[in-house]
Amino acid sequence: MDKKNIPENIDAYIAEFPLEIQSVMNEVRKIIREVAPEAIEGISWAMPTFKIKKILVQFAGFKNHLGFYPYPETIEHFRDELTSYHTSKGGIQFPYNKPIPFDLIKRIVSYNQDKLMEK
Repeated sequence: MDKKNIPENIDAYIAEFPLEIQSVMNEVRKIIREVAPEAIEGISWAMPTFKIKKILVQFAGFKNHLGFYPYPETIEHFRDELTSYHTSKGGIQFPYNKPIPFDLIKRIVSYNQDKLMEK
C-alpha cells in the first residue's frame, strides 16, 4: 500500500470494509477505548493503532479474519486461550466465521495496558 492509499484515521480505515467487518472492528475499537480511554488513536503501519507511551495494540481487517497485534510476550501469556486461533510471533487471527472472542480481546488489552504502565 503506498502512502496515498493509507487512511487518515481509524474511521476512514473501518469505512473501507463491508458492514459485517466494520461491525467487528467497531466493537474491538469500543473495547479498547473502554479498557484504555487514555490511549491515543492513530494509523501506524497502515492499520489502526492505539498508544499509551508506546503501542498498546493494533488491528487490521482482512477478507477472512481480523488481525490483532499485541506483543509477542502477550501472545505467549495467553497461549492456552489462543490454541484455536492462528498466531504468529506478534499477531493473532480471529476468523470472521467464528464468534470473535471479545472478552479475550478485552483481557489482552488490559494485560498490555498493565505492562505499559509498569514501564
